[in-house]
Amino acid sequence: MPTRIISYKDLGLVNSRELFRKAIKGGYAIPGYNFNNLEQLQAIILACVETRSPVIIQVSKGARKYANQTLLRFLAQGAVEYARELGYNIPIVLHLDHGDSYELCQDCINTGFSSVMIDGSHLPYDQNVALTKKVVEYAHLYDVTVEGELGVLAGIEDDVASETHTYTQPDEVEDFVNKTGVDSLAIAIGTSHGAYKFKPGEDHAIRLDILAEIEKRIPNFPIVLHSSSSIPQDIVKIINDNGGRLKDAIGISEDQLRLAAKSTVCKINIDSDGRLAVTAAVRKALNEKPEEFDPRKYLGPARDALKALYMHKIINVLGSNGKA
Repeated sequence: MPTRIISYKDLGLVNSRELFRKAIKGGYAIPGYNFNNLEQLQAIILACVETRSPVIIQVSKGARKYANQTLLRFLAQGAVEYARELGYNIPIVLHLDHGDSYELCQDCINTGFSSVMIDGSHLPYDQNVALTKKVVEYAHLYDVTVEGELGVLAGIEDDVASETHTYTQPDEVEDFVNKTGVDSLAIAIGTSHGAYKFKPGEDHAIRLDILAEIEKRIPNFPIVLHSSSSIPQDIVKIINDNGGRLKDAIGISEDQLRLAAKSTVCKINIDSDGRLAVTAAVRKALNEKPEEFDPRKYLGPARDALKALYMHKIINVLGSNGKA
């Protein structure tokens, strides 16, 4: 444990508690956007400031390995000041995405995160409850909010991988929430990790009926949807037209996500769509100017493409514009 615990409040961040309460009341969802580098974070903040949207900036275990936990923390602190420089002080949550151990969650809490997810969904139910409760007890000492998970999403993304999909059981949610004290709950109703969620011809509707049943069991409780990218086919085409090999990649309908956002789903994670937008812009820039070697000349367009995508999601899918 560090000699000094860094409070997220000293970094200008907020936790998710009040944001979720307002989102449920207002019928919208807050974006959960992952970042690994400067350009991604710039795009997130620019999009959210211009649309006046609150935001949850997310760091995965893999991102901490890739970019360094200290650098990411200072980037998050810089994001708060950057938003102010742009003229609007939007609420920003720094969240650990898919934390897989108590020790990882504890370290993030100690170093300035305002929210953590403990993902015990791969464990037997009682073990998931015990692990989640342990994280909650520590996090709440420092007013850090905690997201738990019930159900298993298929697919591969970052350090998270599963070949099977298990829908969240509505019969378990009330017991889980009461026993653990979590502040929000990620559920599995048909979303999946990565760009290859479904194949052409497959039914890729999310189970809004399960969502409705969960809402009955835990009314007005914050629900989270993970891996909710739509895999825009125009972006996939740009990638493939410029040397990529993304075949048969299909995602979640944006219309269905908008319906979900009007319920108690108050946080929707979108990552793969952002990765695709960045990749498409980089491939196109280098294909059109193969002599280019200045990273700013292809990372700049990538940042702009990501900003445009995220603004579209905020306005047309999540409905969080104007809610900061």
